[in-house]
Formats: sequence, structure tokens, C-alpha cells
Amino acid sequence: MQTQHKHENHLAKESSPYLLQHKNNPVDWYPWNAEALKKAKDEDKPIFLSIGYSACHWCHVMEHESFEDESIAKMLNENFICIKVDREERPDIDQIYMNAVVAMRGQGGWPLNVFLTPDQEFYFGGTYWPPKARMGMPGFDQVLKGSLDAFKNKREAVVEQSKKITEFLNQSSDSGDEENANAPDDTALIMAARSLENAFDFQNGGFGDKPKFPHSMQLCFLLRLVRRWPALQSPPKETLKSMVSLNLQKMAWGGIYDHLGGGFARYSVDEHWLVPHFEKMLYDNSLLTVSYVDMFQFSRDPFYETVARETLDYILHDLTDETGAFYSTEDADSEGVEGKFYVWQKDEIEATIGAEIAETFCDFYNVTEHGNFEEANILNQTESLESFAKKRKLDASELAAKFQQAKEKLLTVRNQRVRPGLDDKVLINWNALAITAMARAGAAFNEPRYTAAAQKASKFVLEKMRRDDGRLLHTWRNGQAKLDGYLDDYTGMIVALITLYQTDFDERWIDEAVKLAEQTVAHFADEENGGFFFTADDHEQLIARVKDFQDNSVPSGNALAATGMQTLGRLLGQDQWIERAQNVITAGSSLIRRAPMAAGQMLIAAENMLDQNYELVLMGPTVESVSKALQELRSHFLPNVTVICRTEDNTETRSELIDQVLSGKKSIDDQVTLYVCQNHTCKQPVSGESKVIAAIKELAERVDRLERKKIGK
Repeated sequence: MQTQHKHENHLAKESSPYLLQHKNNPVDWYPWNAEALKKAKDEDKPIFLSIGYSACHWCHVMEHESFEDESIAKMLNENFICIKVDREERPDIDQIYMNAVVAMRGQGGWPLNVFLTPDQEFYFGGTYWPPKARMGMPGFDQVLKGSLDAFKNKREAVVEQSKKITEFLNQSSDSGDEENANAPDDTALIMAARSLENAFDFQNGGFGDKPKFPHSMQLCFLLRLVRRWPALQSPPKETLKSMVSLNLQKMAWGGIYDHLGGGFARYSVDEHWLVPHFEKMLYDNSLLTVSYVDMFQFSRDPFYETVARETLDYILHDLTDETGAFYSTEDADSEGVEGKFYVWQKDEIEATIGAEIAETFCDFYNVTEHGNFEEANILNQTESLESFAKKRKLDASELAAKFQQAKEKLLTVRNQRVRPGLDDKVLINWNALAITAMARAGAAFNEPRYTAAAQKASKFVLEKMRRDDGRLLHTWRNGQAKLDGYLDDYTGMIVALITLYQTDFDERWIDEAVKLAEQTVAHFADEENGGFFFTADDHEQLIARVKDFQDNSVPSGNALAATGMQTLGRLLGQDQWIERAQNVITAGSSLIRRAPMAAGQMLIAAENMLDQNYELVLMGPTVESVSKALQELRSHFLPNVTVICRTEDNTETRSELIDQVLSGKKSIDDQVTLYVCQNHTCKQPVSGESKVIAAIKELAERVDRLERKKIGK
């Protein structure tokens, strides 16, 4: 029987919104800390470790069903040391025990519920269990009794099994490829593209069947191949291009996209992108923005710009702290009901926007009396506005204006509803993705708001989320930063700062990126086998030290290291960073070959390493003198071109590292001047605005149209 429990457990002083959601459970939860781990040893009790996150629907369900149940809580409190972990705060713990559950059961997910010996070694685990047995699932009460019986009465076997699992976790923590690993070549990239083609849904867009997740990094990789190999025949260039455009279009048309407030939900439960799992994550929206920016630069189609802008505006409006840092998540549920905030009844729409436009609006957004989701409507479109208007002999631009007014009215009404829960903790790795997206869009759209947002967030991370010795702290909330940074905090920020530098050319970002790269090598590198560990050499010692090359919902720290370090090396003419990147890509090469769906960011890094790269230096007397040249440069999709820009009137921040690159280079005749370099060797400079713009066009033409040998017939 469930009763309201007033007593606060040991989570009451935590900062994580997810942990605080459980502070009044009758379960005597501890956070993962020395006190709880010592208590397990002192009392010789097994540990019940439950891992989840604030936007996890089934985590909420299990909390209400089991962790608020007095009888289950009594059994847990008397026999186990109970520990709650926010996977977003402690991905290191989550990785280890998720790997154990997947090894034991073949699949994992959240909530992740595992049973450990007092030495923190895994002996049993799973995901969601109902409180009592149902629909073929054992009840949580049965699971507790069984795991306790094993610990008490089969202790020797439990300890032996847990030792073997720990040994397995340390051996299989993706330490990179075999000693004789070969760096991926062009053929490996083509084979990866074919594998992605085989998994693609050419009717609805996306990879695989339902549920459908965005795979933004894979789309970015495919678009790079389209640009790089116009002569590609297997798979054909047009096929790859249509995969990217269809996927981006269908997602932005579907219910997974918020047609009123902008931004994408986490995933779609169906194959049509119609019904989302309604939580909105900072990382998805950041990664998808980059995909839409890439496609806009590639195609110049304003549709992609609109989606990217609306997504970033959602982040700025709903996921941004007054400090400029970005929050983590908006929940799927409001008032305890999934999606309630987002869905509509037809008569509600009619009353809000007026009968004159309502019929056409509801027709376009597929709104009906009976609804498309639990007797309500998720707004979605199934064709372009132009096509819809043409069929009805309406003026598309006039219709767009009327729809925009209608959407603004609906948004005003929606904003009066109870909003979903907000997870307002700030995570460096997710903020890095958002900074990258804001900076890319700021440059591509010539939009100062986005550049300013990237600058403000970067400044916050570098000033407020560091230890006294300059090392990063992973999470911040309510004025407090804590928990030592993980690999993807460092490498994500390296990429973000380099991207921001190539947007605003503030040289302090490069100095900070180099510091982070040096700290990454000093504390995370595996000098013996290549690549980088997920945790630093001075991190809390857990039962395994994982080295992960595989993307999950966010890019892997190793793939970000490969991406950032090679760009840093090319910008600064420092080969040691390029060599580091090459070693990481080689260490991750078997993943590229066997599971490209899990290696999107590593494929991007590998393509960058294999492609012809250009380093551009742009110099001029004033910021104004270089603006048109930069505008021309940013109108092209040139992902593997790095840019250094310095003007004589901007003396605020000067980096010695940039000084070294610019040694011997100057603005000629007091005019904008362009140096085009490859492999640290520069051609004769071009000066004068018209000549520089012509040179940029010629370079873009050469990069875009370069006919390589025909591969993949």
C-alpha cells in the first residue's frame, strides 16, 4: 500500500533535480558517496543501485509504483544499502553497470537497477520491473527476494560470478582495436555509407524501424561524402543526398518537431516521426541544429535555416539560464500525463485561431475530431506548404503569414498550461554541443544573437565550472559546480571553442582549447593502446576504467578528441595534435568497419582526416574590410576548411600561438588579404576584396566539384 512519506532521505542535500525527485521516497536512498559505500562494507549488505534521469518516463513509473510503496521500501531498507544515481551526473558509473546488464541480458535501458556486492561488483540487474509480476515480467518484490537469497545463501557463487563480470568489464571496455589496427581508408568510408543505406527507411526517412531516433552525426557524415565525391556510384551520390534531405524534412514535418515552440523531442515511437516521446533534450536539439545548418550551407534552401533558427530560439527561450549556460532537459510529462502540454483538441484550436483559418490550418496540420494520439492531436504536416497551397489554389506566402499568426495565438494559449518539468542542471558536455551549434548558426546565418549566446555560455563554463587548478567540473546548479569532468567535457569543449573561434575570431578561445587539449592528454590518454579513457587518472576509482569509442545519444569523447585535435593541429600548424587524432581514429577503426551506426562522429573525424584540407588565413586593416570575404566563405559548405582571421584594429586578445601561425603574413596594401595553405604550405597571397572573393569562390568550386577517381562501382 502506498502512503505519503514525509521523511527526507539522504538525497535531500543533492543538487540533481532527478535525485531530489526521490528525496521523500520511503526508500532510504543515499547518493553515490563514500558514506554509502562504507556502510555496505561495514554492514556486509548488498548494494541496490538504481540509475535514471529526470526525463525518463519509466523511471517515474517505477518510482511511483515501487519506491513510494511502504512494503517494498521496508524490504529495501532492511536488507540493502540503496543508492540513487543521476546518469547525466555520473555517466562513468552508468557506463560500467549498463555494460554489465547488457552483457548479462542482451539489452539495457533506464531505469537501470542493479545489485552489487559490498565491493561494488555487479551480480544481477535489469531495467524496469513492475511491483508485482504481470505480463510475463517478474515483480520487483520477487526480484528483491531472489537477489537477496542469492547474496545470503549462495554467497560463494555470487562472489565468483561478480569477479568474472568485473574482469570482463575491464577487458571489454572498448580499449581500441587490435595491435595491428589499420587506419580507416576511403573504402572503409564507402562501406560505412552502404551500411547506412541498407538501414535507411526511404519512405519515411530515418534508420531502422520504430522507435526512430535522430541520427544527426550520420547525416552530417553522409553529406560530407556527397560533397567530396561527386562521382560516387555505389551508393550513388544522389541516393546519399536524398537520405539526408528526406530524413531532415520528415523529422521537421513530423510530430517529433514542435511546430509552435520549435525544437525536437527525443525520439518517435512510430516509424512516421508522428508520436514523439515528448521530452526535449539539449543535446538532440544541438546536434540536429548542426545537421540543418550543414544542409542549409550545402543547398541554400531556406527551409533548413528556418528549422535551425526555430530550434535554437527554443533553446534560448526555454533552456537558457540567466548566466548564459544551457539547461539539460524538459520532461515529457506535465501534470503527470505524457505529452499533455503539447497536444490539442480540434475545437480548442478553432476557438483560439478563429473559424476563418481553422479549417485550412487543421487540414494542413492533420488535426481531426478523433485525434492522432490518445484522442488528442499532435500537430504534424505531411507535405510542403507550397504543395498544399497549390492544390487548394491559395497563395503560399499569404497562407504562410496566416499560419504564422495562428501558431503565435496557439503558443500564447499553450504557454498558459502547466509546463513539463525542467531539469535545470548545467552539464559541460551538453553545453559544448549547444555552443558548437550556436556558433555554427551564428556564422552561417550571420546572426549575432547566436554568436553572443555561444560566447556567453563558453565564458560561463570556463569561469564557473572549473577547479582551482583549471580542471573542469562536470555539472553546475544553483551556483555550485561539482564532480570532476569526464573525457567528453574536455573534448566537447575543445570542438566548441575552436568552432567559436572560427565564428568570432577571438583568440582567447584558441588558448583555452589548447589548455584543455593538454589536460586531456595529461590525464586521460592511454599511451599504451591509443585513445583516451572516459575518466581521468586521478578520478574516483571504480571497478573498471572504461574507454569508449561508441557514440550513444551524444558523440563519444574519443571521437570528439579526434575531431577537435586534428582541427587544432591544422589551425596552429602543430602536427602533434594531428598525430593524436590519427591514433584515436586508428584505435576506433574496427568500430567504423563493424558498426557505422554507432560511429557517426568517428566517421566525420575519419573523413576529415582523409579529405583534402585547406587552411585559410584572412587578414585586413579593419573588421569591416574582411566582412564580405567572410560572408562569401560562409555561404559555402566547406566542413574541412579551417580559417584564421585577424584585423589590425582588433587588438583586444592576441594569442602567441596565432602569432606563430601569422609570422611573415600581413595585410597587403592595407587591403583584405587571403592566404590559401595546405599542409602548412601557402600559395602566393591574394589581396583586394574582389580578388579575395573570387579566390574563395574558386576554392569552393574546386572543393565542391573535385572529381576524384571513381570509387565504389
